Amino acid sequence: MRIAANLTLLFTEVDFLSRFEAAAQAGFDGVECQFPYAFDAEQIRERLDRQGLPMVLFNLPAGDWARGERGIACHPDRIEEFRAGVHTAIAYAKVLGTKQVNCLAGIRPANLDDALVQRTFIDNLRYAADALQHAGITLLMEMINTRDVPGFYLDHTAQALAIQAEVGSANLLLQYDLYHMQIMEGDLAHTLQTHLSRIGHVQLADTPGRHEPGTGEINHRFLFEHLERIGYQGWIGAEYQPRRHTHEGLGWLATARTCV
Repeated sequence: MRIAANLTLLFTEVDFLSRFEAAAQAGFDGVECQFPYAFDAEQIRERLDRQGLPMVLFNLPAGDWARGERGIACHPDRIEEFRAGVHTAIAYAKVLGTKQVNCLAGIRPANLDDALVQRTFIDNLRYAADALQHAGITLLMEMINTRDVPGFYLDHTAQALAIQAEVGSANLLLQYDLYHMQIMEGDLAHTLQTHLSRIGHVQLADTPGRHEPGTGEINHRFLFEHLERIGYQGWIGAEYQPRRHTHEGLGWLATARTCV
């Protein structure tokens, strides 16, 4: 079981470039982040090499995050921006050695025809899947709960599977976040087992609160053992908000190690 620390949310007690060392010292096998673009790719690569960590995953550029945007892939008026972002992500992934990049659909644009929004998303996914495949990188797409992000376009597994089939690319897989999907639909173990071949990455946080495993209602120990039992070969990304100091809440990591 390979577990990556999400450096956007974990170890925020120190600056971003210092979080790589903190993750390595805490015993994580790799790291991921939401967006690396505020830093020079070579700077990040130097930190990865120094700590012997892979950068497992990051997101495509997703619009103006500070202003509340959560992706632009379903926005018909942002197609050129989205596609330019695909090539920015490829450039970073090549330097960082990252083999998976995640696409956030975005909040559904208001007052637009549903068919146009869906067609835009599917066309953008096809473009990204093809461009990333040529670079040796897998495209993921993530379902997000609509409690935290009202109006997010991609919010259920069934919807994602239907879109995946419509895109028709073997280079498009699902990023399955236990936190988001517990809120939206539950039935986590069954979904993971039924659709294992279509899931490329798993993330975790507990609910309510989006805090460490063991602080809420999700039985993470059971799910770790379940993922091992069904033969999941991918990474698990720890993308949660620590309740206090990051190191104080890392007891779950030792527990996860005993499940394999």
